[in-house]
Parts: sequence; C-alpha cells; structure tokens
Amino acid sequence: MTTTSWEDLVTSALLGTDRRPPAGAQPAADAPVALLDAAALHTVRRRAGLVPAPAAELPQPAPHDPRPPVPEAARRRLTMLLADRGAGQGGRRGSAPDLTELLPQWLAAANEHGYRAPAPVLPALLDAARARTDLRPQALAFAGPRGLWLARFNPEWKFALRGAAGGTALPAPDDAEGVRQLWEEGLFAERVALLGAVRAHDAGAALELLASSWSTERADDRLMFLDSLRGGLSERDEPFLERALSDRSRNVRSTAAELLSALPRSAFAGRMAERAASCVGLDHTGDDATITVEAPHECDAGMQRDGVLPQPPTGRGERSWWLGQLVEAAPLATWTARLGGRTPRQIVALPVADDWRDELHAAWCRAAVRQRDADWSRALLGSASADGPGTSSSAERSSLLSTLPEGERAAWVAEFIAAHGLSEAFQLLGVCAVPWARPLGRAVVDALDIARDAGSYPWSFSGVMGLAERCLDPAEADRLEVLTAIPDEPEGASPGAGGYWSEAFQRLVATLRLRAAMHEELRA
Repeated sequence: MTTTSWEDLVTSALLGTDRRPPAGAQPAADAPVALLDAAALHTVRRRAGLVPAPAAELPQPAPHDPRPPVPEAARRRLTMLLADRGAGQGGRRGSAPDLTELLPQWLAAANEHGYRAPAPVLPALLDAARARTDLRPQALAFAGPRGLWLARFNPEWKFALRGAAGGTALPAPDDAEGVRQLWEEGLFAERVALLGAVRAHDAGAALELLASSWSTERADDRLMFLDSLRGGLSERDEPFLERALSDRSRNVRSTAAELLSALPRSAFAGRMAERAASCVGLDHTGDDATITVEAPHECDAGMQRDGVLPQPPTGRGERSWWLGQLVEAAPLATWTARLGGRTPRQIVALPVADDWRDELHAAWCRAAVRQRDADWSRALLGSASADGPGTSSSAERSSLLSTLPEGERAAWVAEFIAAHGLSEAFQLLGVCAVPWARPLGRAVVDALDIARDAGSYPWSFSGVMGLAERCLDPAEADRLEVLTAIPDEPEGASPGAGGYWSEAFQRLVATLRLRAAMHEELRA
C-alpha cells in the first residue's frame, strides 16, 4: 500500500473499491478500510511536505542595518505601491494616478532620508526590482544589507548579488589582509564597493589591487571595474589604462580609450590630437577662413590599438567613420590652437568645405559630452529659439544639455519649448533635474494648455503628460486645478478631446498631490 499514488487512491474512491480496489487489496469487505488507511498515510506525508532528513545547518542571521525605520504612514504607502506595481492600465487611463510610476520617486526620497527597508516588504521589493531594471539601483540601496542577505536564498533574486551596492562591512582601506581577502572571496558588488573605498583612500593602492587579478577577471567584470575608474579619474590612471588598450575584449579597449581621451595631457590624447589635427585645418585663400578636412586614408595598427574601430556601420563610409572617431577622442583644446586661437563659438560658426560640416560637428558634439566641456556644448547648442549650429537631432541636444548646470539646462529647454512647442522637446525634458524648475514646469503646462485649447489629439501628448506627472513640482497642483474642467471644443477639434484633456489634467493634479503627500509622510 505504501507505493500507491494519491491519484490511484482518488480513482479508487471515485469508482468504488468493488470496481477499483486499492493496490494490494482484494475487492472485499476490507477494501474500503485499506483505502482509508492508505489515504491516511498519504495525508500525513502530504502535510509533512518533506521526507524526514537530517536538519540542515541554519543560515547566519541577517546583518544589522543601523538606519532608522521608515515612518508608519510611509511604510503603508510603500506596501500599497508595491502591491500595485503589476497592475496594467490598458486603454483609457482615467483620472487616477499611476502608482507604478510613483514607486521610483518614493524609493529615491526614502534613500535621501536614509531609511532602512521594513523587513516584511523585502520579498516584494526584490520582486519589483527583478521585474524592472530601472528600479534596481534605488531598490537595492533601500533594501540594504538585509536585502542582499535575503537574495542569497532565492535564485530569482541573484541579480542583487551582482548589482547591489554592498551588504558586507568593508574592511578599512589600510587593512591589507582584510582588503585582500574580500577582494579574492567577495561578491562582485562587494568587490566594486571595496575598489571604490580603497580608491578614495589611495588611488595607487586601488590600481594595484585591480591589477593583481586583472588577467583572471571575466570580460564583463573587467569592463565594469574599468568603468568604476571614471570617478576621480586622473593622470595616475594613465599607465593602467594604456595597458588596457591591449585588452582582449573590444569593449574594454573602447572604454579604456574613452577614459584616456578625458585626460587631455595623456599620451593617448596627444596621439589622437596629432592625428585629428592632421585631418582638419584652415584655408585662408578665400575672402573668409574655411575649415578644410582630409579624412584618413587608412586605419593603421596604431589607430586600432588606440580604440579606432576599422569597420564602419552599414551605410557609413570608412574615411568619415575613422575621422569621426579621431576628432571625438582629441582634446577640444586642440582646435583653439589649430584654428587660429578662436573660441568654440567662433570655430563652430566657420564654414566647412566639401560637405564635411555635419560629420565634423557631430564628432565635436560627442567630444564635448565625453569631456564634459560646457563651453563647447553651449557653442554647439546655440540659441534655444533657433536651430543650433552644431546639432541636428534631439539626441545630440540632450547629450550636450547634460553637460550644463541644472539651472541653465532647465532655462534652455523652457526657451526651446516656447519657441518650438512640445513635439521636439520630449527627449530634452528627460535630461532636466526633477522636480523641474518653475520656469520649465510652467513652459510645459502652458504648451499643454495651448494644445488643449486648439483641440489637438490629447493622446499625442501622453508622453509629455506622463513626464509632467513625475517631474512637475508638486506645489503647482493648486495652480493647475483650473485646467481640470472640460473645455469647449473648437470647430474641427478631435471628437471627445475635451473629456480626454479634462481626465489628463485631473490625473496630473491628483498625482502631484499624491507626490506631495508621499514626501510629507517620509518627513514625519
């Protein structure tokens, strides 16, 4: 009877023991008793869940998290946001706030206050971070050492073991033995944190630590370790980065070249400046000075070692591809000396011969972003009310704007919206600090109001409206209340547009007030 399956017993009970006696029993008076005995035995096993075995070793207790607890009202809010994270909103969204989009802001605010995550919500928090990669940095920082400890017990949370900011107390940077042990035995996230701590204390020691295991690291790990050197990058890093130019991974080589190009006095920057300067010069034979370009005729071994990729993308000419990489990697100061001592604005305004202007300006845009040069970014952006002299796309404008101070960035985008409307501004809004500065926020709302009054399709502006829900200053809610009324629809307006606009502004106002309440709960 002990080998009879539960399914067999259920079948016997349904058909009757006369027609289907349990295994090992005859169709007789004892068959029902045998069936019940077998069912009782199986029931005990099913309730026990596990075959008796020696007890496993208990895990180490979760580490202590010294951060203060989240206020009770804020904890309830977090529970609600996590419970709603999977709710879909197909079709018409209505006037209710989208709680899914508020979770990142709640986590960012909680981390600013330095709170620790409530233990009961850690599983839901890790599930949310697994489902949404954009949540991971804030969610793992909030989960802290206990979240990392818990992630070890569920394979679905293994992402946290590589992406968390830490969880193990780091040894003192001058504790050579402790540093060595954690570097050799720690999780990847712990090693990244350790490298950063040692680098902040002694940059030379950090490079020695990295070099000690560099040849045995995985390519992906080498790339991430190299990327961590961006903070505090200095001339002391040059020898290590020069060696990385010969790495077997193309991505590592490219990153090393990018970092070296941000060191204007490095030998790499000098080599790239010499190559780029040999391709670009001034022609004074006409009435006005003109930039002339002679793109490289080959991509030699030295160029390839310095990160120049020889094979262009589909549809791109080889020579223009090589030229762009050289100009992008050359220090921008090269051009002031090369082009007659002119300022960035004067250089960008010069005519370029033989249709090389777009290629040259695009490379300068990439160089300005890579080298975080605000003067060159301003020159290439030009006035927000007119097309910039050196930009041809929203992606280029966004990248250049990211190098400017936050206030200047917001003012430029506000002016751009006033001149061009919202259709081309969506990507630009994404690089502005949150909450938006008041002039920028009001420029966005004014443009939405104009679109509403014109009877435009409201769903055409759903992306901007979603950004406004997340990025407008919550203090603007009362001022926007007047826009929640259903407007009169002008002749030729989209049918039902007024109702859609009313719902959208109701949702905007409700979301802003909910964000204000969230921040107030976290301050309690």
